[in-house]
Amino acid sequence: MSRIVVALGGNALGNTPKEQEQRIKKAAAALIGLIGSENEIIVSHGNGPQVGMIHSAFDLASRQDDSIPTIDLPECTAMSQGYIGYHLQQGLKMELQRQGMPWNVATVVTQIEVYKDDPAFKHPTKPIGRFYDQATAEKIMSKDPQQRLVEDSGRGWRRVVASPKPIDIVEKDSILNLLNNEYIVIACGGGGIPVIEEQNQLVGIPAVIDKDFASAKLAELVAADCLIILTAVDQVAIHFGKPEQENIGEMSVAQAKKYCEAGHFAAGSMLPKIQAAIEFVETAPRRKAIIASLEKAPLAVKGESGTLIYH
Repeated sequence: MSRIVVALGGNALGNTPKEQEQRIKKAAAALIGLIGSENEIIVSHGNGPQVGMIHSAFDLASRQDDSIPTIDLPECTAMSQGYIGYHLQQGLKMELQRQGMPWNVATVVTQIEVYKDDPAFKHPTKPIGRFYDQATAEKIMSKDPQQRLVEDSGRGWRRVVASPKPIDIVEKDSILNLLNNEYIVIACGGGGIPVIEEQNQLVGIPAVIDKDFASAKLAELVAADCLIILTAVDQVAIHFGKPEQENIGEMSVAQAKKYCEAGHFAAGSMLPKIQAAIEFVETAPRRKAIIASLEKAPLAVKGESGTLIYH
């Protein structure tokens, strides 16, 4: 039996609770299909649209009603983990029952430790939340100097936070315990809740950990054999969108690094997926990563689709 971490994108889950439920029902068969191939799986997921919705809702409500507090990013991320995890638990359990499989499903609200002196904290770049006009943005920053808002592509001003690299997963032992007792585990949602250590205590910080790097760290710490990063395309391509586009069925870490250096992958799209895959594969011999579409994931595990990255 192989242990697989599957990273599901937040955008693939839709923008509303109803849309999310429907998409998860469709995704469940493919995810459970991975277990049908005699594997055990851990599911991680993004939360971009969902955490933005939660953060914006509390921000707007607190401005209209003094009795409603503002809720910062660590708590919003925790809420999104529970909300998405709940729908994933229902969808996956329903599919397990349909197929007569004995597995259980559980969500772990996951904290991920980062270095307090990570260089990313000096250069916050990750936009979150709603848009503001310049006057409102300046007022917010004057009231709270810790917040930084920047103009975003002519659409208004928006808060930006750091995106530090993950170094450890606080709940890794709980995740392993569930795995060893025939649970499908949902963990590290939205890249996890970033925490730093201060005076021997863990403190949540307003930051966003990239979902793919968090998934790679999760896969490393649970001793997974394979990391599957799901995306909108069936295979990674170089010269993407051009007449000379070339789909890649497999590539070594060395080849993947050369493609990255040559600028073949977009920074906000395929590049972090490739970089996360490389990081995981390099952690131990015989580990592999696959980048594939959700629909083709079961075939990708058999080497019949997707892009395999190996050492």
